[in-house]
Amino acid sequence: MSSLPFAVGTYSPRNLSKPHSKLLAKNVDKAVTSIKWSSNKQNISPIEQLNENPRVFQRREAVGFGLCFGLLEAGLLQLPQPSAVAEEAPCELTLSPSGLGFCDKVVGKGPEAVKGQLIKAHYVGRLENGKVFDSSYNRRKPLTFRVGVGEVIKGWDQGILGGDGVPPMLAGGKRTLRLPPELGYGTRGAGCKGGSCIIPPDSVLLFDVEFIGKA
Repeated sequence: MSSLPFAVGTYSPRNLSKPHSKLLAKNVDKAVTSIKWSSNKQNISPIEQLNENPRVFQRREAVGFGLCFGLLEAGLLQLPQPSAVAEEAPCELTLSPSGLGFCDKVVGKGPEAVKGQLIKAHYVGRLENGKVFDSSYNRRKPLTFRVGVGEVIKGWDQGILGGDGVPPMLAGGKRTLRLPPELGYGTRGAGCKGGSCIIPPDSVLLFDVEFIGKA
């Protein structure tokens, strides 16, 4: 997500300046790099830590349904095979002692990440009500960051590296993470401006993470 989800420690929102920086970093003075949104929508990426005055990003609009339907009619868009659909089927979250919930949709076959290693990951971030606030897929570029060193929020480091009852992710794997506020943006929230926040204070966050591998 350069990239952006989260940093360990204090959660101070900050302005986002570029489309896809790192996950929230634990340094309150570092800007949160977030994923691009088009159509003037503001979003916050999970990897970099938010500062007190986070900036809002815009990301490109997704391809319209009309185009998809047109491709289907033309026979150019192939529907996923049953096996692929089965891999992506919803699964039940397991709660770790830290409060992090996790669920493997696809178990990878590659090597696990090493603390301090530069890795690449795709993700979609949602609020508990289902509202998407960030997505690396929309900007068609995975997030790049050093895992386990505070460049991203705690929930991301633990969710990928493992520990405290959470198994490490393997390259090629896809995992859903449920982060309590203390492992996400905390009491300050993120992307706050004019009394409104993209991620409200004390928000529980859901992330669909695809660990691509070493950058």
